[in-house]
Amino acid sequence: MKIDRQMIGTILAAEMSEEGGELIQMIAPDEDEAVENDALPEELPILAVRNTVLFPGVLIPITVGRQKSIRVVKQAYKGDKIIGVLTQQNPKQDDPVGSDLFQVGTVAKIVKMLVLPDGNTTIIVQGKQRFLVKEFVAESPVLKAKVEFLTENFPKRPSKEVKAIIQSIRDTANRIMALNPEIPKEAQVALENIEKASFLVHFLSSNINAEAREKQVLLEINDGVERATKLLQYLMKEMQMLELKSEIQNKVHSDIDQQQRDYFLRQQMKVLQDELGEGGPEREVEALREKGRNKKWPEKVAAHFNKELDKILRMNHMAAEYPIAMNYAEMMVELPWGEYSEDDLDLKKAKKILDDDHFGLEKVKDRILEYLAVLKLKNDLKGPILCLYGPPGVGKTSLGRSIAKALGRQYVRMSLGGVHDEAEIRGHRKTYVGAMPGKVIQNIKKSRYSNPVFVLDEIDKVNSNFRGDPSSALLEVLDPEQNGEFVDNYLEVEYDLSKVLFIATANSLDTIQPALRDRMEIIEVSGYTIEEKIEIAKRHLVPKQKKEHGLKTKDFTLDKKTIQFIIEGYTRESGVRNLERVIGSVVRSVAKSIAMEEDYPKKATIEFVEKVLGGRRFDKEIYQDNRTAGVVTGLAWTAVGGEILFIESSLSRGKGKLTLSGQLGDVMKESAMAAISYLKSNAESLGIDYRVFEKYDLHVHVPAGAVPKDGPSAGITMLTALASLFTQRKVRSKLAMTGEITLKGNVLPVGGIKEKILAARRAGIKEVILSVRNEKDVQEIGEQYLKGLQFHFVEKAEEVLEIALLDQKVANAIEFVLED
Repeated sequence: MKIDRQMIGTILAAEMSEEGGELIQMIAPDEDEAVENDALPEELPILAVRNTVLFPGVLIPITVGRQKSIRVVKQAYKGDKIIGVLTQQNPKQDDPVGSDLFQVGTVAKIVKMLVLPDGNTTIIVQGKQRFLVKEFVAESPVLKAKVEFLTENFPKRPSKEVKAIIQSIRDTANRIMALNPEIPKEAQVALENIEKASFLVHFLSSNINAEAREKQVLLEINDGVERATKLLQYLMKEMQMLELKSEIQNKVHSDIDQQQRDYFLRQQMKVLQDELGEGGPEREVEALREKGRNKKWPEKVAAHFNKELDKILRMNHMAAEYPIAMNYAEMMVELPWGEYSEDDLDLKKAKKILDDDHFGLEKVKDRILEYLAVLKLKNDLKGPILCLYGPPGVGKTSLGRSIAKALGRQYVRMSLGGVHDEAEIRGHRKTYVGAMPGKVIQNIKKSRYSNPVFVLDEIDKVNSNFRGDPSSALLEVLDPEQNGEFVDNYLEVEYDLSKVLFIATANSLDTIQPALRDRMEIIEVSGYTIEEKIEIAKRHLVPKQKKEHGLKTKDFTLDKKTIQFIIEGYTRESGVRNLERVIGSVVRSVAKSIAMEEDYPKKATIEFVEKVLGGRRFDKEIYQDNRTAGVVTGLAWTAVGGEILFIESSLSRGKGKLTLSGQLGDVMKESAMAAISYLKSNAESLGIDYRVFEKYDLHVHVPAGAVPKDGPSAGITMLTALASLFTQRKVRSKLAMTGEITLKGNVLPVGGIKEKILAARRAGIKEVILSVRNEKDVQEIGEQYLKGLQFHFVEKAEEVLEIALLDQKVANAIEFVLED
């Protein structure tokens, strides 16, 4: 209730006028209406008021400042002093019209008018009778309305129920005045002097602590008993609020410092929020509990979640642990427990998507289609753990996105390069400041489903230090038998990762720990051949670069011959990243010519490419002739694809010293030692005088000395070079070879066969010697890449020498001097 001493004075009596004192009655005699209906005009001048509702019988002061309102008051004051008071629906409206006002108001009599020095006019009015606006008849210069007067339906002989309501209203009002120290004691005296029930209702309705709209509701109720009942509801609510406020004040009353004061205010706010049904910790927790009921999580997890919520309810929400516990609960409900996206099991469509996005890579595509086929037949299959292993730039990471697209699943990627903290995988315990789940759980949350395609990029570059070993933490993630019950340190409960399709990528398997490698299905993604790169450039790279640089299809074209020239002369890689950059340079040059309106060739030529990019950066290794003894062509695998290399050897008079050069690794040096030992032990059968090994120094060199070289695959090449040197026999023309040799002369298989064969074909080689155990690798290569090549599959070193060495001696053959 809002009652002050000014209001009490206004209720009891108005100031005496200049002509003499005039007592103002609080209510009309006998009846609620102070004026007979016949005496009231049908048309009333209307005074619009803001945030105020006038009730019959009640006196209130009103300050008017708007010109239209001042005209209404002055005209009425000169006449019968009768006006109609209507409350504005929107108090911010400065010039209201009829539609901006409530339609039920109160006829008022102006008791007193005072003109203040600031130009405003204050009037004291007394409500007489309620009315309903039938229509507004004028809006200027003053607002006028045709009205219908409403009678007051309050029983003259109240029943026991009505008496009880009135007594409850009186008691509640007294209780409110007792609880609110801001209401003066005189108000209670004034309240006791009100005897008539209808005026008591009107007086308290006018002074309750409520919005103008709520007071307007009371005014518009025709039935007096119903109005009294509604008023009692408002008073009871206000009394309860004051009691709660008083209770809180009593609890915290002491000499409190700033922190206690803040707590007190928050407690008040909490109680108010609870009463209004807004916010509050309990409401937040209940909202989380409701979300938890809709989750498809195991019973064990549900029990753990509810236990955490119960713990939150027991916490002081000002405590430091409260936001940590709330963050944990929110994380729990935000995870997609048991939510799985529906797989698209159309195998033909999946194959088309994979073929459109990536050229080649048949092994990987077949493995994905196999997975889809089994899933279609069985409809329940744990996600495989694939590891795409190969050189940079061959499309391992982008293949993961295409797989997700083909399956119709969400795609998430986690880069493991440089990760050295186990908590990045498993998360931190939630008791730590700033704790959060590991990247695995975070990405699952981001995907919104529990079965995304999850790419673990650069798994071979995971580091370990004093913070832990992330690769060991990945053991649980990537084990199909364990990841159905993966436990993140932050969550503390098991999460099912068994439906996730994990795809790891790596450039090298050597740095992946054996236990982790054992859990993955290794699929080698070898480098692209020249032919494949040409197709990739035509289908993907050139259109992409044209689009990025604003060129249309007709503006510029690159034919296969020019693309091949770019690949061989300006790139040396297994993938196509550098090729894309180089093509981008050519396209930018064309874009510049178009923008500057310069001439340029619509179809790129080799001359135009050389003009834009400069001279060739790389020269293609080509076969050298067989006129010199001791020079043999070998085949090597590099990170950027296959290459041919030459093993050169020479003899000089000396004491049997051996020199190896060309920055050879330990394995390659040992291959040379094994070849020499084989020759020494079989010198007689090869027609070599044993004394030559003691009288001549041997030098073996592999050109491109700045490039480190290692591996066992040059074993038979070195053997052939040394056999040719010591026998001075010619090596078969256009022949290359690769294979490891043992001391007993066995030829063992080596890797990288596809890249080596393609390198041989590019270099103009016609025949290739391989271990018989590499025959299966050759069969996996497409026939189009084997055209024009003849293969010799061997088991023993004798077979190698029989094929490789001709009976014919080289020109200017060395005449060995073996006498002392």
